[in-house]
Amino acid sequence: MSAPHPLPLVHHRILGRRAAEKATEKNSSRVTVPLIGTITLPPPEQLAYTGGIAALVAFEVIEWPVALALCAGHVLAHCSRNKIIQDFGRALEVA
Repeated sequence: MSAPHPLPLVHHRILGRRAAEKATEKNSSRVTVPLIGTITLPPPEQLAYTGGIAALVAFEVIEWPVALALCAGHVLAHCSRNKIIQDFGRALEVA
């Protein structure tokens, strides 16, 4: 005879959802801007990347179309990674 499962399946789903919420909160910041409301900022490393690209454009090291292409590629790569994480979270909910 096997031992009963220590935690019910519903409890595992709740724990998984809480873990996902904590990870999301940890990797983003919220700023309240007057007249606009609350804005969710990306993680600091993404802000640094975008700021670095903006500085390169400001100092005319690269042209703005190149900067736009770099930023677009960065955003697409980040969205792809987020989709994988979201799919993993959904799989945990179903399991």
